[in-house]
Amino acid sequence: MKKPAIITVVVIFVLVFAWQIRENLTRSPEPSVSRQSPPVAVVVTPVEKMTIRDVGTYSGTLLPDSEFIVAPKIAGRVEKIFVEIGDILEQGQLVAILDDDEYVQQVIQARAEMDIAKASIDEARSSLNLQQRELDRAKTLREKKILSEAELDTAEAQYMAALSRYNVTIAQAAYREAELRKAEVRLEYTRIRASWNGENSTRVVGERYVDEGAMLSANAPIASILNISTLKAIIFVIERDYPRINSGQRAIISTDAYPGKTFPGTIARVAPVLQEAARQARVEIAVSNPELLLKPGMFVRAQIEFDRRDDATVVPINALIKSNGQSIIFLADRETMRVRRIPVEIGIIDGTMAEVLSPPLAGTIVTIGQHLLEDGASILLPEGKVDPVSPETRQGSTPLTGTQP
Repeated sequence: MKKPAIITVVVIFVLVFAWQIRENLTRSPEPSVSRQSPPVAVVVTPVEKMTIRDVGTYSGTLLPDSEFIVAPKIAGRVEKIFVEIGDILEQGQLVAILDDDEYVQQVIQARAEMDIAKASIDEARSSLNLQQRELDRAKTLREKKILSEAELDTAEAQYMAALSRYNVTIAQAAYREAELRKAEVRLEYTRIRASWNGENSTRVVGERYVDEGAMLSANAPIASILNISTLKAIIFVIERDYPRINSGQRAIISTDAYPGKTFPGTIARVAPVLQEAARQARVEIAVSNPELLLKPGMFVRAQIEFDRRDDATVVPINALIKSNGQSIIFLADRETMRVRRIPVEIGIIDGTMAEVLSPPLAGTIVTIGQHLLEDGASILLPEGKVDPVSPETRQGSTPLTGTQP
């Protein structure tokens, strides 16, 4: 019984030993040096020197520099209107005429009363002259003891009464003259003109509220008059940007109505307080509009330059990667076809470009494929894949561009 068991154990041992030899013979030999990673295909671009700007972009609305309502000072029926929406007005231009029949009659009546007052002056003057002569004669006769003292007193009283009547007629004439001027002014009020203070610039009709034949009360609006030769761009800035905004700063205004066209502006006023609800401050930008291309109510974007660096070292933003809160780039060596991992300090970010403050940087950096790289990794440059940064992308960092935080 023991002999078959021994034979079985020996057979099993031989089979296991043979299987191990076979596995050792078929297994690939371990390399003496660890296998190297294959090169990573990347795209590179050179580090550049250019002007870069720190710019804030804000959305806003255009308002007229000034606006007022043309309204009559007196009540009346609109007889004629001479303006339409969009008309250009000069200083003092006639806007509308009210029915003036009643006011013409008032002028005629006031002029007639004035004539009566002037005639009364002539009459009172003649009476005064007569009483003056009577008084002089009474004084002469009194000196000769021909008239009594009572008769002289009577002559003096009559003279003083005539003088008073004369003064009254003079005052009445002045009153009637004032009434005539008043009636003439009210008649002139029937001719409604657009007039404003300041320089003799043009204005434009923004809106017309009435038609001919309408009955108007005093101060009822007829038309709105706008000054759009200069406009106000109203924007709101957040608390973080508020300390960087100052009167006199330059701004560039753009609108979708005129793609590719910009308009210069200057910050005119900055609100001294921030709105409590939104924590934003109102800023007014004066925008010159000599060609009247811009209109009130347009949506605009205002770009304000906060900082500027000339001859700055810049790299495309897509060349940067973040690692543990630090910005990293990979500098490519074309001779060894390897990369070097470099932590960098970033300054101004403008559009698609970022300023590198430190360390000093020159050469070629990886812009595509850097997320697959490690320090010292081998790279492969596909033919024709050097510098994906087009001239348009580079130029994009030179104009005033940016985003509102």
